[in-house]
Amino acid sequence: MSYDLIFNVGKKVLNGGQISFDEALALTEIEESDIPILLGVANKVRETFTGNAVDTCQIVNARSGNCSENCKFCAQSAHHEVKIEVYPLMSEDDIVSAAKQAEAQKAGRFCIVTAGCGMDGDPDFTKITAAIRRIGRETSLNRCCSLGTLDTHHVAALKEAGISRYHHNLEASESYFESICTTHTYRERVETIKKVKAAGLQICSGGIIGMGETFRQRVELAFALKELDADSIPINVLNPVKGTPLENQTPLKPLAILQTFAIFRLILPSKIIRYAGGREHNLGELVPLGFLSGINGMLMGHYLTTQGRGADRDLDTLQNLGLQPICNQAG
Repeated sequence: MSYDLIFNVGKKVLNGGQISFDEALALTEIEESDIPILLGVANKVRETFTGNAVDTCQIVNARSGNCSENCKFCAQSAHHEVKIEVYPLMSEDDIVSAAKQAEAQKAGRFCIVTAGCGMDGDPDFTKITAAIRRIGRETSLNRCCSLGTLDTHHVAALKEAGISRYHHNLEASESYFESICTTHTYRERVETIKKVKAAGLQICSGGIIGMGETFRQRVELAFALKELDADSIPINVLNPVKGTPLENQTPLKPLAILQTFAIFRLILPSKIIRYAGGREHNLGELVPLGFLSGINGMLMGHYLTTQGRGADRDLDTLQNLGLQPICNQAG
């Protein structure tokens, strides 16, 4: 029976063991009526390994649109005809102002995000590091950024400027990556992650589910992130954008989304598994159940090109569930 598998795997993880790939794959095939049992076990694992603290983060889309890459899900790609606001790098004052607003809304982290492949030869890089330093002087936020692929000297400069974590999603499993992007490779993403980890920084890396991948490929992604020792794993759920190649993608069922969260928690029991974009569009009023499915991190407020529920509602959800946001701890 499905629930025997769920309880046996749950006990194994709670006792310090590691779930195998085959066990995780078996959890993707359980009866739908047993998914709530899986969620409960994942919630117990989350509570046991990470307590009731929730890692909160806000982002700023500091440079929007005209990206050279052809990622099929992305509204900011120059390859797609999407009506979004396109602008160059925001001023340092505006970036710092966004950070202060995030701090006022009880975010623990602030991430500067720019559209584009990476920082090689990018004249904005020194401006971004200057903004990171200033945020460190004027707020108590943990500082992160998401700037695409990096060389070793970029990583060193960002560390010196004061970031504690770098965001660089794998986006999908290696076996599915070429189905969503062909202008750069999965291995390029892995190499940037390895450079960040080698420098002693934390890595925030996850992906997007609901892009047409199989459940097996979601499990492959989770194990790849485990192998890379990702510290924070954001799980986005595709919010199809008109004008992108995935605009007509069939959405995942809400229970399948929650099941995915739970399986990721069992594979990565002590890591931060972060609610990210698309949760409102795909889960609606079931959003709070994510925190009872193993989630212990949250991207608060709004996203790069789409609107979220707002920081106040996100914080209300945590309070109602007896969870505690990690706020304003510099590092």
